[in-house]
Amino acid sequence: MGRLGFLKTTLACAIAVAGFAGSAFAQEVTVGLITKTETNPFFVKMREGAEAKAKELGAKLISCAGKFDGDNDGQVACIENLISAGAKGFAIVPSDSKAIVPTIQKARDAGLKVIVLDTPLDPMDAADATFATDNRKAGELIGKWAAGTLGDKAKDASIVFLDLATNQPTVDYLRDQGFMAGFGIDVKDPNKYGDEDDPRICTHEISQGDQEKGRTAMENALQKCPNVNVVYTINEPAAAGAWEALKAVGKDDGSVLIVSIDGGCPGVANVESGVIGATSQQYPLKMAAMALDAIVSGTLPAIDPEVGFLDTGASLITAKPVDGVPSISVEEGKSLCWG
Repeated sequence: MGRLGFLKTTLACAIAVAGFAGSAFAQEVTVGLITKTETNPFFVKMREGAEAKAKELGAKLISCAGKFDGDNDGQVACIENLISAGAKGFAIVPSDSKAIVPTIQKARDAGLKVIVLDTPLDPMDAADATFATDNRKAGELIGKWAAGTLGDKAKDASIVFLDLATNQPTVDYLRDQGFMAGFGIDVKDPNKYGDEDDPRICTHEISQGDQEKGRTAMENALQKCPNVNVVYTINEPAAAGAWEALKAVGKDDGSVLIVSIDGGCPGVANVESGVIGATSQQYPLKMAAMALDAIVSGTLPAIDPEVGFLDTGASLITAKPVDGVPSISVEEGKSLCWG
């Protein structure tokens, strides 16, 4: 081959390689993760799972969050940005299970695949799929544990509920009503709380899943329920706040059971120290990684139509097991915790 032929061949190869590289770059998939807030350890761990999976898949991840738990407008803006960015899809933990639905429909109409994490939409089928803890089951576990721990005293319990928000997003009523069912309370409407007539329910207070607001909520509850002996909390930060309020009035003597849901490392440490009696652990990193895998591949895992969502698991963690209530040890919980 002459020098001219060699140069032509080399140039052709270079153009082909450049064209392939350009094509590969052009095909880089953009995916999104939208959480309720940026600071909650649950969502921090979820973001870590998404970042690791995006890197593994060679995808570009755009993370976004509301400014506070309940910030629907902030999440709407996140979705609009992802549509404009040409994302293939996104995973979202909705702050408002109903209000976000029209914007999610807009995204799906634009061709984006939408997977909901942790907090199902209302209606659930407004998304392509839901990957979540079975929050009702998680609530049932802590309810059964509390009832089993109290034994005969459960029939005369005085229960305070530190719930999430006044608009009762799905995760809020699922956990709350799950606890009630597990404890043996007659649940009226399974998709909302507050209509029950069991005299053991002393009050429902709003904590926004926040430690400081949880403390304030518990302080308010103590004015109404001075004889409280069970506190249900939407999550472990709220539980920590409740403990602070109880301790301030001398009720840190074991006379009040606190139960919660999340399974973060601070929460598991509080189970170990006796602040929380039992918590149901969920697995946010797993949720996010599975969602990104499904979005990038375009393939959803099989989901039981009767359940309607992919259950990513929940385990009760306690240092004081109750017969008939499956649980794992604090040490096991520490090996699986996050945050």
